[in-house]
Amino acid sequence: MNDWQRKSPLDWETYMNKLVKVVAVEKHEYEGWVLTVDPVSATIVLATFPENEKGSIYFIMGHAVQEVKILQEGDSDMKQRLARICAPEESQAYSPEELEKRKNALKTWLETNHIPVGEQGELGRTLSVAGVLTIDPPYGPEQCSSANEIILSRVQGLLQGYLDKQH
Repeated sequence: MNDWQRKSPLDWETYMNKLVKVVAVEKHEYEGWVLTVDPVSATIVLATFPENEKGSIYFIMGHAVQEVKILQEGDSDMKQRLARICAPEESQAYSPEELEKRKNALKTWLETNHIPVGEQGELGRTLSVAGVLTIDPPYGPEQCSSANEIILSRVQGLLQGYLDKQH
């Protein structure tokens, strides 16, 4: 077991949201922002944001880590950027009013297309389609749930088409 693997989760937490240089076995070097560290394997998850390219994620296995050096602290913008990597796009910043508006628009569209729909749950936030499928906030294809895979697939397809027309 190496020094990195002997650290505790509280030690690893001090590296979160910081730009680091990781030296691994066979002199491999990686530079990136620490997204997280797996508490079981000590694997480091790094995010990089090369200019004019999509970001990349790297996993450096804990047993291969020889040295981790902090190069720069993350500012609040970088912390938000890193947090967005793990957050589904739809869950980002919808106000309760926006969610209500999305729910009502989708419900109206389903009713217009003769698809039976109702509301369920304490606050009526979940839409129930024909009693066999539910759609949770923020009301996208990923929030559909049903035991019937055929119905699930068809409603997700309809919903994606509806959302594509909205944008």
